[in-house]
Amino acid sequence: MNADTCFRLPRLLLPRPGIDLAKWAVIACDQYTSEPEYWQRVEREVGDSPSTLQLIFPEIYLGTSGAAARIDRIQQSMRRYLAEGLLREHAGAVLVERTIGSRVRRGLMLELDLEAYDFSPDSASPIRPTEGTIVERLAPRIEVRRGAELELPHILVLIDDPGCTVIEPIASERAALAALYETKLMLGGGHVAGRALDAAGGERVLGALRALADPQAFAVRHGVPAGTPVMLFAVGDGNHSLATARAYWDSIRDSVHRDHPARFALVEVVNIHDPALAFEPIHRLLFGVSADIRAALAAEFGNRLSCTELPSAAALRDRVAAAAGPGHVTGLIGPGPRFTLVEVAEPRSTLAVGTFQPFVERFVAGGGAAEVDYVHGDETLARLAQQPGCVGLHLPVLGKSELLHRVVREGPLPRKAFSMGEADEKRFYVEARRIREAGEASGTDGCRIL
Repeated sequence: MNADTCFRLPRLLLPRPGIDLAKWAVIACDQYTSEPEYWQRVEREVGDSPSTLQLIFPEIYLGTSGAAARIDRIQQSMRRYLAEGLLREHAGAVLVERTIGSRVRRGLMLELDLEAYDFSPDSASPIRPTEGTIVERLAPRIEVRRGAELELPHILVLIDDPGCTVIEPIASERAALAALYETKLMLGGGHVAGRALDAAGGERVLGALRALADPQAFAVRHGVPAGTPVMLFAVGDGNHSLATARAYWDSIRDSVHRDHPARFALVEVVNIHDPALAFEPIHRLLFGVSADIRAALAAEFGNRLSCTELPSAAALRDRVAAAAGPGHVTGLIGPGPRFTLVEVAEPRSTLAVGTFQPFVERFVAGGGAAEVDYVHGDETLARLAQQPGCVGLHLPVLGKSELLHRVVREGPLPRKAFSMGEADEKRFYVEARRIREAGEASGTDGCRIL
């Protein structure tokens, strides 16, 4: 499939007027997975009000005994919200403005064709992952999607548009665009507003994306040989959600028509050159640590390893941020209030996460820790890592300029290599989209991961 045909203007469902949007919109389901108190606060904020909280599966509850019942409640809530008319249709692209502090990040709601998305490590498709996909993680997500009437996207997809030709011209005309929604977001999430593009604006966006997909321009931007397959969209956040959508589509594609709504996925497209888009590291938090992790690091890296003890988490953060040179660094926090700068010379990976993630996986597999979680926020990591039985690895940030060039030339990065902003900057659910046709039976289809 050509890169210039893998997207289209969306058909959305938005909350009807009168719904309290501050309670309707909740943060992406894959956030705060080590902080149950956050989701408890969300439940208290929402109460009995209509909310996307009833339509998503917070991943902190994956693997719990009540997971199946929760999925059933989600799917029932989707059908009930539709039957009660809580959602209204809107056709056409939407400009999204997300305010975080003094920054305003702008994005565009579009539908992407899942036929043009390949999440394999050697993907050369127009839509590609920026990080490795763990296929085993898709199964519980597919259980949510199977039988669901709606999808609610927290997927942020990057375009490489240094000339600012796609989103920015629309944003400059924002005052003339019809307002669709606007609200303050709960629990420090900032503010979000959505504005409708008219038919002419939508066509301008599509035309600019087609120009961005030009093979010659793509080769020049990334310094690759002519004829290199174009990557127009790079999945920045929500890769496993998009991979779930693709796996689900693969399971039903032979039994439905080719323009079935499940063939497409609703995403927010963001220009990687948007100055309001900040990259942050994703740290590693180990639970149930029963072995000496410093001894394990010494065994792993031998004489290439050096360690420096520091007095505080703040000092450790400063040293990780200031590190430069060919080696790779991480900050080790714990057990207890212990802070160590870890440096590895002559690394075999091009990224620090590629050096330390395999170590973490082997440490857990060997019984040194019970499990690992992926944590946003320096202070959150420092607080959680000093709890009994825990250890944290504070990783450096990946520069935006490195990301897309590396994905084009080398393929997806190691899993959880970077984050598009801190946890509270992630997408909040506002829009929804049908993934079944009216009258279509639900809950009866199978799903296999290819």
